[in-house]
Amino acid sequence: MKKILVVDDEESIVKIVDYALSEAGYEVHVARDGQGAEFVFGQVKPDLVVLDVMLPGKSGLEIAQSLRQTSQVPIIMLSARGDEVDRILGLEFGADDYVTKPFSPRELVSRVKAILRRIEGVPEERIRIGELEIDTGSRQVTLSGQVQHLTTSEYGILLHLARHPGKAFSRRAILSALWDESPVSDERAVDVHVHNIREKIEADHKNPTYLLTVRGYGYRLREP
Repeated sequence: MKKILVVDDEESIVKIVDYALSEAGYEVHVARDGQGAEFVFGQVKPDLVVLDVMLPGKSGLEIAQSLRQTSQVPIIMLSARGDEVDRILGLEFGADDYVTKPFSPRELVSRVKAILRRIEGVPEERIRIGELEIDTGSRQVTLSGQVQHLTTSEYGILLHLARHPGKAFSRRAILSALWDESPVSDERAVDVHVHNIREKIEADHKNPTYLLTVRGYGYRLREP
């Protein structure tokens, strides 16, 4: 049974999310603030974190940034305001996806399932392009032998492009490849994930040699 940590200080939201995820077959653990989140995370070691942006004390953004220093656990941010700044900051701080309040429990469960499905059951293969190597068995990305730590969504995007080197994909096509159903995230999310990937795999992320922009369309990974 996969373990989900839900971090939110709104009792009504916690009850809805807890019920929906429990009904979907997940083991749900709850924290109400940053301190509680870090304690429960250390005790439970969840498979995914659902994290509200607005929390008492330490914000959800700060918690996400802190978790990313030691873990690549998938993170879905909850934003009450639908503010693009919150969404973009969440992705820049290491979140894999976001859901804007109010949301349907079914939508959230769908997002959780999609992210966890990406982690499981992937055929083992090694893809090498220049000094960049992806090992799907260990889910490791290395550059010149050095391990690069990517989030689940960053890894998913890079792997999808690496399986089709040289082929250009639109932002919408990249989102569709990550999600089984119609993607909810806006296309700006792809730009943020690509920016984060470039910071990890490019010698100069402003002048990339691996993950290339197709102007006015999307992105492609260079051919071997």
